[in-house]
Amino acid sequence: MVSLPIANQQGFKRSSFPGSEERKYTLEQASMGSKQLVVAISSRALFDLDESHRIFEEQGKEAFCQYQIDHEEEILHPGVAYPLVRKLLAINEKLQQPMVEVILLSRNSADTGLRVFNSIRHHGLDITQAAFTSGESPFGYISAFSADLFLSTNAEDVRKALAAGHAAATILSAHKPSAESSQLRIAFDGDAVLFSDESERIYRERGLEAFTEYEIQEAHNPLSGGPFKPFLAILHHLQMLFTANASPIRTALVTARAAPAHERVVRTLRAWNIRIDEAIFLGGKPKGPFLRAFGADIFFDDQQGHCDSAAEHVATGHVPHGVANGAPGWVETTD
Repeated sequence: MVSLPIANQQGFKRSSFPGSEERKYTLEQASMGSKQLVVAISSRALFDLDESHRIFEEQGKEAFCQYQIDHEEEILHPGVAYPLVRKLLAINEKLQQPMVEVILLSRNSADTGLRVFNSIRHHGLDITQAAFTSGESPFGYISAFSADLFLSTNAEDVRKALAAGHAAATILSAHKPSAESSQLRIAFDGDAVLFSDESERIYRERGLEAFTEYEIQEAHNPLSGGPFKPFLAILHHLQMLFTANASPIRTALVTARAAPAHERVVRTLRAWNIRIDEAIFLGGKPKGPFLRAFGADIFFDDQQGHCDSAAEHVATGHVPHGVANGAPGWVETTD
């Protein structure tokens, strides 16, 4: 595993990148100030609602609603994203200020969703805000809550969120639990997740040799940001509130890229002035064992095949974005 150069609060070392890029990302970092990290999550991602969902699919909405009311005093078991949420909220305790907020977005009604809030209270989760939409898609509330990340088991809601410019992922069940650690560990794929899919498109259209040649030629030109760049930037902002050895957050890039296509990635993160703690260049090897070794609480990837493999080892979020998913190219904005 490789640790990339870590940016500090005073900025990053000057490189061959244009000065305008340097100023742009330094100002973006500075403008965050005390910005909170806001994560919106669906009830099925937070808690195990498989039995309730089975009743909904087999017997319909009315039976589902009655089941939820009849069992509203029964506490729900943690779902696949529960450990992630608990670690996110624990950051507030370490900082002794509310820098992380988790919002519940649920297709339940407020009436049938009472069981969810009873479970939130039982598990001691500091979640106080929610939107219950009675079967409608809740994705429209992502902007209203200023959420930086949306996690759901509903793939259509996730696609809508990505199309609207939000970092979002469809949560897949992990068959094996992540390594127990108090540190929040988040891993990302590169192309079409942290970065745009511009290079991925060349690989798919012209093959590996053309992709490698293109990346060598463009090594000093930073990649455009993908849907998860702003989320990584806020994680970096939170990391900078701690000393390097005391940070409750650790990040990793786990990519199928290999040398010499690694250089552009390293230089892109340096140009963004965003910290990444570990970078793993696999050259096409299966990602699952490396994610388990990293101890990821969650891994984000755009390719369903990689996600299915990773989910055998760690909680995984599929990002249905970019050429691998038949989606239009991501356009980075400065909003």
